[in-house]
Amino acid sequence: TNVQFSSSMATVRITRIYSDDTGESHFDEVTTPLKDQGAIGFISEAIGAKNIFFRYTPGDYNFDFHNVPRRQFSINLDASVKITVSDGKSQIFPPGSLLFAEDTSGKGHLSQV
Repeated sequence: TNVQFSSSMATVRITRIYSDDTGESHFDEVTTPLKDQGAIGFISEAIGAKNIFFRYTPGDYNFDFHNVPRRQFSINLDASVKITVSDGKSQIFPPGSLLFAEDTSGKGHLSQV
């Protein structure tokens, strides 16, 4: 699960894809704190968003190395996706995974359903 609880706080884990100064893309894990709001649960601070897009990709989706057109969150709704960053590391993200891609330049990443 992306949400972690301890006795004193809750956090949500987000995998980040970013490009370093040499153009290589990497994975990173970031956490965002969630505050206890009582009966409605735990909530993070607001994250500004300009637009929200929905996208469907077929089961044979295989997109060679590319950059994202903008910094963007991605939440897979019903399938896993395998992402390989240009440094050679791969991760499989199951449905419900939170991904923040900001490799808008450099070598990019590969996406496979």
